[in-house]
Amino acid sequence: MRAPITIIIPTLNAERGLPACLSALGEGLSAGLIRELIVSDGGSSDGTVRMAEAAGAELVSGPASRGGQLRRGAEVAQGDWLLFLHADTVLEEGWSEAVLAVLATPGAYHFRLRFDAKGVMPRLVAGWANLRSRLFGLPYGDQGLLIHRSLYDALGGFDDMPLMEDVALARRAKGRLRVLPVAAVTSAEKYRSQGWLRRGGRNMITLARYFAGVDPERLAKRYR
Repeated sequence: MRAPITIIIPTLNAERGLPACLSALGEGLSAGLIRELIVSDGGSSDGTVRMAEAAGAELVSGPASRGGQLRRGAEVAQGDWLLFLHADTVLEEGWSEAVLAVLATPGAYHFRLRFDAKGVMPRLVAGWANLRSRLFGLPYGDQGLLIHRSLYDALGGFDDMPLMEDVALARRAKGRLRVLPVAAVTSAEKYRSQGWLRRGGRNMITLARYFAGVDPERLAKRYR
């Protein structure tokens, strides 16, 4: 029996976070869950590609656009399930057991968000993200996405867009996303450098502008 899950990680100069992300996948290998690892790179100039190759990943290359990178990775995936992860996200210990428990129920799942930082603001921002995911079915990509291949195809997959590709797919899922009882621990580097309130506010404004119909290309330029 073949392992059911293809891991797909979009990268762009991700050498700082990628080792920890890959290391956390080890328990999935031990549990016989991971069929293949695909790294979809957007033109890294650091050691990302070398790390991916050393880890035995299949490398897919193309223009830097997170939606496009995710889509290209899915196009070559062989697994019955697809697990999309950001390169700066580390799955909490025990994730393989939580995933194993839902494989008999094809659908779409995401993890709870937690930051690799302590304090009130990291808890508040993560708490809002988890509440938004539960109430509105809108998890972001840094919460991971485990989705059965048949549902992914039925939804049309990720759009080739530089920003909000995760929200676009979640909206098409129409409430079928369910939360897994373990965390995806995500880097807080951008929040630390930009400020928790400022970064959180920018994220909310960007989401509101996307819902108002602003083109994702314009949003991406402003976001950067």
